[in-house]
Amino acid sequence: MRTNPLARTATTLVAAAAVVGFLAPSTATATTIAGYSPTVQHEAVTSLAAEAGISQAAAVEFLRTQTASVEKLQQVTASLGSRAADGYLDDAAKPVVNVLDQAAADQVTATGAQARIVKHSSAALAGAQNALQALPSVAHTSIGLDPKANQVVLTISDAAKGTDALVKAAEALGDRVRVERTTGEMHTAIYNGEAITGGGTRCSVGFNTNRGGQNYILDAGHCTRAVSQWNVGPSQGASFPTNDYGLIRNTTGSAPGAVTLWNGSTQRIASAGTATVGQRISKSGSTTRLTSGSVQRLNVTVNYAEGSVYQLIQTNALANPGDSGGCLFSGSVGLGITSGKGSGTSYYQPIGEALSAYSVTLNP
Repeated sequence: MRTNPLARTATTLVAAAAVVGFLAPSTATATTIAGYSPTVQHEAVTSLAAEAGISQAAAVEFLRTQTASVEKLQQVTASLGSRAADGYLDDAAKPVVNVLDQAAADQVTATGAQARIVKHSSAALAGAQNALQALPSVAHTSIGLDPKANQVVLTISDAAKGTDALVKAAEALGDRVRVERTTGEMHTAIYNGEAITGGGTRCSVGFNTNRGGQNYILDAGHCTRAVSQWNVGPSQGASFPTNDYGLIRNTTGSAPGAVTLWNGSTQRIASAGTATVGQRISKSGSTTRLTSGSVQRLNVTVNYAEGSVYQLIQTNALANPGDSGGCLFSGSVGLGITSGKGSGTSYYQPIGEALSAYSVTLNP
């Protein structure tokens, strides 16, 4: 029998159609987090406890709380429409909804969520972000939304050149924009080596999907644009820059819907979701393997040297060259595809847009 490269390498999204690594309801305990495999739960709890300086029991409670909080936050902000100015999860994983007036705040409070009256509407912040993005892009800068501060954040790396006009424009927008300085380059996380390979390039598999009975791998667009034939099948599409998603036709005969966890176990991905600021997440990739962190910003424009990519998710989970295309998830919910990295940050293409672009669905 031919060796299946997806089952043999640590770059893949692999699992059986049945739930792998889950505790059955009869064996679940008070410390079990619904939707998390034991390995992902251990990594997520350990990293959160260390980062936040809390007990492992408190970390478990945070992760158990955030699933319901994300759902409530999305429901409440949707019901308020333009009266809401985004939202986030607080340090206890409880939903906080930004609103513009007391009447909206009262409506939020009635749902059990926390309301926070802010100065700037979503439209005002979007206008500020659009004004900055209308200027000529500067490599190694990013522009994203920080709902906790009710601001747009312009991040400028010391590798960026010719930023005077950008900074001047940011200053003219007043307190709608905050300028942050960082070090190092912002670049797509691509590297030569092993894993899924083609043309001397290495990337990581994102999500196994299907369309009309044919299996496909949803991956980073900068990977599929660079390589036409991978060891797992041919590239079938690429959207990069502007977006960073691509498609590979999976010819291996194996395409189960779960993430490899680098220890022989897997995490099932049962659905696709939308990231929330403050949400704890995990990332799997062929270089840094399984890492955890939290969502820092949304709707981020990252100006890579190759071009600008819009509406990315920013986290503080570790990612390095070779992790490109790898998957971002929270428990059993898929969130994004690894696009690139900065100094202490990593960027992800939201999964929903990519699924819709290619009319594919996640494999069970």
